[in-house]
Amino acid sequence: MSVKKIYLIRHGQTDFNVQNIVQGSGIDSDLNEKGRQQAAQFFAAYKQMPFDKVYTSVLRRTHQSVQGFLDMGLPHEQYAALNEISWGVREGTRITAEEDAEYHGVLAQWNRGETHARLTGGESPDEVAARQRPFIELLTSRPEEENVLVCMHGRAMRVLLCQLLGYPLRRMDAFEHRNLCLYKVHYTGSMFTVRNFLDVAHLE
Repeated sequence: MSVKKIYLIRHGQTDFNVQNIVQGSGIDSDLNEKGRQQAAQFFAAYKQMPFDKVYTSVLRRTHQSVQGFLDMGLPHEQYAALNEISWGVREGTRITAEEDAEYHGVLAQWNRGETHARLTGGESPDEVAARQRPFIELLTSRPEEENVLVCMHGRAMRVLLCQLLGYPLRRMDAFEHRNLCLYKVHYTGSMFTVRNFLDVAHLE
């Protein structure tokens, strides 16, 4: 098969991002003005790319981040598998000092390889990885889609990149992210490689 090129982006900025309010999979927020500008900048840079399919999570902020491509009539599929991790009872709240300690405690567990850990009522990285695997199988089973655009969320993107590249989930924080950043990934039919890492040239 020819090389499949996957353009993996995080959604644009929301007011929750600016206000340090936890979103996760349970908060279906909209892009703010800055986020819409970021989406427009990405579209301007990549509108000539012959994408065969656009994939998003089921959350509005990913749809809005690729709206320019959807308006072109490109085929679009949405999957809950691409949703952000659930942060449980923390979603929709501003992190307090006490909760921040709990949050960083869970991150420390993940960095030690305890990726079964979760915040109260939330998901673990292991659970996110499990729900992503059917999507990865779908993505790799469609060789006719040579150029695909995938829009998702920060923590879930880290989990996905670990799975694609064969990294243990404890290494997921190596994959930094920013609003509307791009990771370009190539798939040869047997392995994935990252060609663009945290690419934000389109936002400059």
